[in-house]
Parts: sequence; structure tokens; C-alpha cells
Amino acid sequence: MNEAKSILEMAQGAIMEQVNVEVSRIVDNILDPNTDAKKKRQLVLTVDFTPSSDRSAVVVSATAKSKLLPNNAIQTTLYVGADASTGEVQAVEMVPQIPGQQGFDGSIQQEPKIMKIAGGMR
Repeated sequence: MNEAKSILEMAQGAIMEQVNVEVSRIVDNILDPNTDAKKKRQLVLTVDFTPSSDRSAVVVSATAKSKLLPNNAIQTTLYVGADASTGEVQAVEMVPQIPGQQGFDGSIQQEPKIMKIAGGMR
């Protein structure tokens, strides 16, 4: 006799498989460097039991859901103002070093990105 020891083994193991898929998603989210390492994630297993009117059979429906963390917010700093020669309003991204300067790791600081603000003329 093939005896099940847990409701997770029912449905030919599909319930356990669904739980394992969600656990895998949780572990991937924990290992993602773009998420907060310290906050908890959650696995929610909902098992519904619907008996027949004569109570001789029960339909079991299971759903596993994981509650993951979103990616950390990405921040940058923009300097805003008008281009002195054209009067166009623009935003310039702040960079960590002077453009063209070499960092300790040997990288060269690229020129900052400049975004023209539509309709902004001073």
C-alpha cells in the first residue's frame, strides 16, 4: 500500500512540488543583491476542502504563494538649471568624480548624462 504521510504528498505530489517551486523563488529573492537582505519573505499555503453533499468525497484545492521583496529603490542625484548659452532647462546627473579622472580601481569617470527638459526655456 502506497501510504501518504502528509497532505503535501496528495495530488501525485503536485502540492509539494508547488511548495518547492515557491521556496525556490524565495531563496532566489533572498540571494538577489537588489533586495533587502534582512527582511522576511513568506510562503503561504492555502488548502481548501470542499465536501460533497453526502460527505462521501472531499475536493482538495491547494495554492502555494510566496511573498517576495521588491528590488531596492535606485537613487541618483540630478543638478537642475538652465544652460547658460541656450537658456534650455536641463538636468545633469551627479557623478562621483570629475569627468576624465581616474579612480582607485583604474576606471575613468565618464561624462555625466544630460537630460533636456521639454518646454523648459529661461
